[in-house]
Amino acid sequence: MTEETPGFDDKKPEGPSDAAGSEEAAQGAGAADKAAPGSAPSGEELVEVGLKAQLDQAQAALGERTADLQRLQAEYQNYRRRVERDRVTVKEIAVANLLSELLPTLDDIGRARDHGELVGGFKSVAESLETIVAKMGLQQFGKEGEPFDPLVHEALMHSYAPDVTETTCVQILQPGYRIGERTIRPARVAVAEPQPGAQGAKGEGEDAGSGSEEESGGPDKG
Repeated sequence: MTEETPGFDDKKPEGPSDAAGSEEAAQGAGAADKAAPGSAPSGEELVEVGLKAQLDQAQAALGERTADLQRLQAEYQNYRRRVERDRVTVKEIAVANLLSELLPTLDDIGRARDHGELVGGFKSVAESLETIVAKMGLQQFGKEGEPFDPLVHEALMHSYAPDVTETTCVQILQPGYRIGERTIRPARVAVAEPQPGAQGAKGEGEDAGSGSEEESGGPDKG
């Protein structure tokens, strides 16, 4: 007769249970590894996102700096044009002031030429002065027979004439001078207007002549 060890039959083998637990743990770890990419980004993805954000910031900063540079360039070009325009204006004013002081001398030269006194060394000096002022842009204007223009003419004498059809400069008392489009001094002139009633009398004469022909039946026909 053998003795039975108490409780021996109640114990079950633990091998199969341990194997099943290990398999379940492995499956859970695999599922966790598969779910990890969707739940949290990896280190490479974080670096890529950071670099993209830095690139966007750099591009935005570059656009702002480019706009600032273009605005500065436009302002500089406007400044250069304004300075150049002011420089030309100041030069024209200075030249005009200088030539204005020489106008009385040029008037004396013109009167001497009209009276036949521009001879010898005085003639050479006068012609040299006229050449210099012409190179500086001074132009003389005003001729007899041209229509009167109040913008460039100053009427000092007034009369009527039957042979003019509009207000006309009939005598140049002092020539005018200009530099380019700038008038330094208007031409001082004597003007003549059409004789009052001359046009009306002429028109009445023509009407009377035509009326006589109509009353007489017109010219005789051969």
